[in-house]
Amino acid sequence: MTIKVMIVDDSSIMRQVVQEVLSKHPDIEVIGAAPDPLFAMTRMKLKWPDVLLLDIEMPRMDGITFLKQIMAEHPTPVVICSTLTQKGADITMEALAAGAVSVITKPTLGLRDFLQDSSNDLVSAIRAAARARVSNLRTLTSRPVTPSSGGASSYAGSSGGSTAASVRERMEGGKQSADVILNAPTGNAFLPTTEKIVALGTSTGGTQALEVILTALPRTIPGVVVVQHMPEKFTKSFADRLNNMCEVDVMEASHNDRIVPGRVLIAPGGKHMVVKRSGAQYHVDVVDGPLVSRHRPSVDVLFRSVAKAAGRNAVGFIMTGMGDDGAQGLKEMHDTGATTYAQDEASCVVFGMPKEAIELGGVDEVIGLDRIAGLIQRVGK
Repeated sequence: MTIKVMIVDDSSIMRQVVQEVLSKHPDIEVIGAAPDPLFAMTRMKLKWPDVLLLDIEMPRMDGITFLKQIMAEHPTPVVICSTLTQKGADITMEALAAGAVSVITKPTLGLRDFLQDSSNDLVSAIRAAARARVSNLRTLTSRPVTPSSGGASSYAGSSGGSTAASVRERMEGGKQSADVILNAPTGNAFLPTTEKIVALGTSTGGTQALEVILTALPRTIPGVVVVQHMPEKFTKSFADRLNNMCEVDVMEASHNDRIVPGRVLIAPGGKHMVVKRSGAQYHVDVVDGPLVSRHRPSVDVLFRSVAKAAGRNAVGFIMTGMGDDGAQGLKEMHDTGATTYAQDEASCVVFGMPKEAIELGGVDEVIGLDRIAGLIQRVGK
């Protein structure tokens, strides 16, 4: 099936280069390109796209307003193009909350070279969006947020980080295993401890799913570690937004942060997050390194480190997302005694990562999204 794409961006260079990049892929057809949403809507009425590639800051109508209109009138998978700046990150969080599937980044300078080098990311995002269940996104983004406490709310998959180094790694085949970061677990027995930890891994559709889960958790839960595929800078905005909405403390992880009850640590974009144990306590290391399973941060790296450091003292959840990152790591958690879960197809936006984990044999139970918060609360009781 050919994926029909509409490009909406006020940059003529952006429109031209994206069309050039996508024209090289026979499964993708650009059916139109428009400088703003009003022009786009006129064209879309003649031929509706399967995926909308949307800039945020445009004349006449901004991308957020257009996105909300599309999701209300004719729900369509939308991939947001955002600048790799803090302002771009903050606005992108609002777009994801409004129903965008994922985000790709673009620099303020050197756009042509960047897009050509990052063509794999762009194409992967479009293919993932075409497979997304937009109906599930609408359900997630329309849910009322009712945390026990916390402030008012204000708001991809992406491979995490868009530096020249990560671009080179993707072009050279970033399908490396977690071996490049840490050795596999040996299966040794773990000393008993009252400290339990919960590990979550997700990608496309994960920002919305994590919001549903984390806003439902009380401060009495065990410490939680999360990998959400997202570019650098964006994870900070994502964590800050969730922290304002949740009773639990949500923060972008820093080197040597402790994993403690009532705290959620989100791996920073462009870095891997590794769990380590010291006595009866757990903490995280934030480390550089190559892409693993084409991602940094990688779910496989996080899950393997949890398997090594915690074993049966841990619980793992692999959630909505494209690809197979996390499948091997969850199997390693399972094999060292952790309890493991996969989100079911019916509640996923993209049933890629959970499906791979199930087929690999690393999943104890397949569950709906609506059960995950309750299971987290039961850990350690």
